[in-house]
Amino acid sequence: MIQREIQSLSFLSSGTEEADTAAEELVQRYGSTHPDKADVLVALGGDGMMLQCLHRFMNSGQPIYGMNRGSVGFLMNEYNPDGLLERLQKADETTIHPLNLEATDVKGRSFKARAINETSMLRQTHQAAKLEVSVDGRVRMDELICDGLLIATPAGSTAYNLSAHGPILPLQSRLLALTPISAFRPRRWRGALLPNQSTVHIKVLEADKRPVSVSADHVEFRNISEIATYEDATSQGHILFDQDQRLDERVLGEMFKY
Repeated sequence: MIQREIQSLSFLSSGTEEADTAAEELVQRYGSTHPDKADVLVALGGDGMMLQCLHRFMNSGQPIYGMNRGSVGFLMNEYNPDGLLERLQKADETTIHPLNLEATDVKGRSFKARAINETSMLRQTHQAAKLEVSVDGRVRMDELICDGLLIATPAGSTAYNLSAHGPILPLQSRLLALTPISAFRPRRWRGALLPNQSTVHIKVLEADKRPVSVSADHVEFRNISEIATYEDATSQGHILFDQDQRLDERVLGEMFKY
């Protein structure tokens, strides 16, 4: 736990009626300053809002405290307008390192993006995707026939990765999850755990016949021919959680749900 001095807050709403109402109440009680000058950023919405804020304020050094005014809210704290400054002063801070995505499409155009949760490749038509998978320059799978493939961070391992039956990764594990989506051949392949220093390179086979898109959180590129994904250890975002709602404890708790 870090005791931090907080003099200014900025309240950021996802734009829903519920989040806007909460923002108005909190601004009246605590005031608000420009996001670039705030000691703490308070995100109001769901997990999507938290991801947007993490992307926007990556490397700013400003911690983000989320309060759930959305649906799932795994990355958010419970909404409570009372005693906010005291909670922020005692909050537990988690540092997040994003994934970098470098993609090339069938026309040779290059794209770059960041992902907090995962990068995911998905077939665009009724045809299954055919992918060649390499790790750190070595081909590990000549041909994976599937609906898609994703690379998830520990923070994102309880999101899309878990829905695709991928493993939950402890927050301090320094691992990435490489998880297939509806693998057809090899049918029993369930994915791999990789060191977080690994670079995953995926080549799309028969890209014209079997088009594939790639997404990095909320950014998507279509008709991709190949991608490279790796953790960017030089970039970081900071999330604050109430002491009884720490992110590492939440991730661990997900492992024992049945």
